[in-house]
Amino acid sequence: MDRCASMGQKDSSTILVFSLNCWGVRYMSKHCTQRFTMIADMLLKEEHDIVLLQEVWSEKDYLFLRKKLSSSHSHSHYFKSGVIGSGLAIFSKHRIQDTLLYRYSLNGYPYMAHHGDWFGGKAVGLAILNIGTLTANVYLTHLHAEYSRERDTYLPHRVVQAWELQQFVRHTSANADMVILGGDLNMHPQDLGTRLLMSYTGLRDAYAEADQFDGFENGLTLVLDNAFVSKKMVIPFERGIRIDYILFKGSSQADIHCASMCTTKGSVPGHPVPYSDHEALTAELKLDAHAAPQAGDVQSKSGHFSGDDVAKLVDILTEARTEVKVGIHCAERMRKTVTRMVAMGLALLLLELAIAAVPWLALGVEQAFPHTSFYLLAALCFAILLGTSLLYVFYTMELKSLQGTEDQMRLAMGGLQEKLRGYPVAQPGCTHKKPLEELEPNVFCPED
Repeated sequence: MDRCASMGQKDSSTILVFSLNCWGVRYMSKHCTQRFTMIADMLLKEEHDIVLLQEVWSEKDYLFLRKKLSSSHSHSHYFKSGVIGSGLAIFSKHRIQDTLLYRYSLNGYPYMAHHGDWFGGKAVGLAILNIGTLTANVYLTHLHAEYSRERDTYLPHRVVQAWELQQFVRHTSANADMVILGGDLNMHPQDLGTRLLMSYTGLRDAYAEADQFDGFENGLTLVLDNAFVSKKMVIPFERGIRIDYILFKGSSQADIHCASMCTTKGSVPGHPVPYSDHEALTAELKLDAHAAPQAGDVQSKSGHFSGDDVAKLVDILTEARTEVKVGIHCAERMRKTVTRMVAMGLALLLLELAIAAVPWLALGVEQAFPHTSFYLLAALCFAILLGTSLLYVFYTMELKSLQGTEDQMRLAMGGLQEKLRGYPVAQPGCTHKKPLEELEPNVFCPED
């Protein structure tokens, strides 16, 4: 990462932002302790103003980093959520004035334990910093992973997360002079969730706007050149994928642009292993306080969009509603399936009780079943009834969250269409031609 320092001269108007998915699953991730030591040593040498880390699943690892970086990054915060934590940690040279955590309403399925996302309590964390005379809202997040590009069971959940993320950013950044968002979005640049997030918030991609870039081609952050990455992880892409981002925008008080950006390149000189299975990102953001902001910044902060922007949002929102509706359909199917299983478990349990009551009703009649078999069958019936009842509750909650998001999107769509009617000339950016029901979804139900 030393090569990043040579990409620009750091001064008071420069903010160096660092982001890394640390892959810090204790006892499961390879060389976890060694890699956290490497990360801490690297951060001590560099001059990052803001460090955004994901998958710091163990609080012990966070406390280790906090102690190690106390001299270079005296301000830090660890966002706690879920069963094993959100994995989100921020370290800063600037004072953290306030923090806030929002946990996503949907985050996978608890019975998919081998994926583990549900147990992580995925969320977005906000840290409000004072950088000189300016207020910076710094957001850190990690969305649900995509385990199959062709059969993406979690697509509705990730779309809902992207929707909630853009809402959280928009509704909490009204008074901010600058906004910075970093993390592992688990979405490609042209994916629906990425377009939804960036179009609604006006955030700009540091990689796309950097004057200089040093890293893998196309800014890839999960690459085959990394020793921890298997070919299976990036199929069907040849060299890798870009799913880690640093996004930003300014305001009427501060113009901001990305002077340079760099990523690690798999191996680390002098070390036998990389920092993580993801590549680390460093963005050099240049501030020009009290300057005339760029058009996108004024637009995004004021909430006013041009005709092209509104037409684009209509297209994106229509596509998002389609995926959410498919998720609703899948959740309804799964809840019906679980309802039948609940009825079956209840019927078996009632049958067991009837068999147990026979000796009491007919005096002198012995129990027809061996006691051991009888108790085992009763335990099985009870387990089925309990498990399916919990699943019914879970799918009901999932269905309510999906329906609630679809309702929000429908209201937002009405507002956008009302704005679009105010433009007398059809905008060339509007490419939406199919009604919502005719768009083809790209999602699979869990039972498929």
